[in-house]
Amino acid sequence: MKNYSNIFVRIFVFMIAVVAAIVFIGILRLVTGPTLQEILLDADSPVWPFTVQNIMWIALFIGFGELFLRWSAATDEERQLKRGYLPTDGRRLNDETMTKIRDGIVNRKYGLDCFLPRMIQRTIDQYSVSGKSDQAISVLNSSLELYMHEIDLRYSMLRYLTWLIPSLGFIGTVMGIMFALQYAGVPANAEAEDFLYQVTSRLGVAFTTTLLALIMSAVLVLIQSVIQSKEERALNEAGQYCLDNLILRLGGDKA
Repeated sequence: MKNYSNIFVRIFVFMIAVVAAIVFIGILRLVTGPTLQEILLDADSPVWPFTVQNIMWIALFIGFGELFLRWSAATDEERQLKRGYLPTDGRRLNDETMTKIRDGIVNRKYGLDCFLPRMIQRTIDQYSVSGKSDQAISVLNSSLELYMHEIDLRYSMLRYLTWLIPSLGFIGTVMGIMFALQYAGVPANAEAEDFLYQVTSRLGVAFTTTLLALIMSAVLVLIQSVIQSKEERALNEAGQYCLDNLILRLGGDKA
């Protein structure tokens, strides 16, 4: 049920991002001058509004939507440390206490969606089965490695978008150069008084497309780095929390 909820949230955020991009493009068209419209939107294109620049803006806002989801997840992970899953008074944890801790996690709504409760449950389950603290430590370490890989997988869409936007910029540049050469190749255009202006203006827009794409990609990568470090830091703190308040508080190996 939770998976369907996550899919619904992602679709909802995707739709909001696309609508926000369209609104932003409309605002740029209304408030900017002809020169900026040409650079940011390619507003004079015969295929407007289906220009490369507009597609880049939509991809950028989809990336912002993905970053919002990741920031929300990272914030939720940080909040897990304040929920008091484990006692912090330094006492040894016996079987009864660990059973209560595990039951409290399992019975909590969406209790196993975040890293910390999942680590606690896995570690307690391993210790209950084996009775060996070293095996509990091994499970904790394995869980940390798996969750770090899971975090990396969650950014696959953002990595694609940071590749897609510069690629669109290069495509726009190639198309601009192609159209400029096509214009220059018409004998009637070569005799026009504004021939040089027409060719250079087309080339100028073509190269600014790549510049705009690189700026967009740089912004996405910067924000992604900040949010990903926030999520990884929350995982590290969760691992330290389990180590200090669970692993080091185990009652010792069972006979």
